[in-house]
Amino acid sequence: MERRALGRSGLTVAPLCFGGNVFGWTADEATSFRLLDAFVDAGFDFIDTADVYSAWAPGNAGGESETIIGNWMKSRGNRDRIVLATKVGSEMGPGRKGLSPAYIRSAVEASLKRLQTDRIDLYQSHWDDPSTPFEETLGAYKELIDQGKVRAVGASNLTAARLREALEVSARSGLPRYETLQPEYNLFDRQGYEAELEGLCRDNGLGVISYYSLASGFLTGKYRSAADAGKSARGQGVVSKYLNDRGRAILAALDEVAGRHGATPAQVALAWLIARPGLTAPIASASKPEQMGDLVAAVRLRLEPGDIARLDAASAWR
Repeated sequence: MERRALGRSGLTVAPLCFGGNVFGWTADEATSFRLLDAFVDAGFDFIDTADVYSAWAPGNAGGESETIIGNWMKSRGNRDRIVLATKVGSEMGPGRKGLSPAYIRSAVEASLKRLQTDRIDLYQSHWDDPSTPFEETLGAYKELIDQGKVRAVGASNLTAARLREALEVSARSGLPRYETLQPEYNLFDRQGYEAELEGLCRDNGLGVISYYSLASGFLTGKYRSAADAGKSARGQGVVSKYLNDRGRAILAALDEVAGRHGATPAQVALAWLIARPGLTAPIASASKPEQMGDLVAAVRLRLEPGDIARLDAASAWR
């Protein structure tokens, strides 16, 4: 399988990442194990999670996803085959959030314990923390890299201005730099990444790992009318955000391209991301083993230039 570089970290990954936000939420531990087994059996190795996943589910406190992944890696004995990414910074309880050195030192130990590993391959700042200077955050990351607890660092949800500032601090101070960015990006949500972040990442050789790659399921074609809002717990929000004239035009283009390739809209939407210059690996999730087929097929799907042009035109934001 094709390998792609995570920035200048020396790490390489398959061109699709499994999103661990479903573990301990819409997928219990047994189902999560089956999903992860199928993912690795298909030749993939890149798994993304966060310490806060899945705190939003009733009865959860955060850490459930990391715990499940840790149990799975231990039971399979496959840690060395996995490129493991997690995040720090989201609120885990009173006084437990942000990117201060003290909190990072505490949070990484908790993540390592849940993951049952001695190192995290890609440790990411989940959200910007303007109250902590980049020098302090990146200094804490340097400690972890020097200790062998972290191999590379990345950022999620940073604006172009803040990412540029972080890169300048790294260059000026000799501290580790963010090697990856994790932005919201898909066929519908294009502007936030393409306007400024895309060029900045490409110019600086950053890896890009897009989240909400299927727009919360909208790009699967599952939601085509207001009546479809009842198809899932998040259906109402999906319909209200995406089901407009532009959303319908994108679905029509996905249907057209999918028909030409004997594929599904989800496969085409992911293949469009995988083909985007500068994008390393879209993050996609599945909560049922039978959904894994779309993820595997998306990587094998080769879109023609005409397909990409059709999708670009239907989803244009300018």
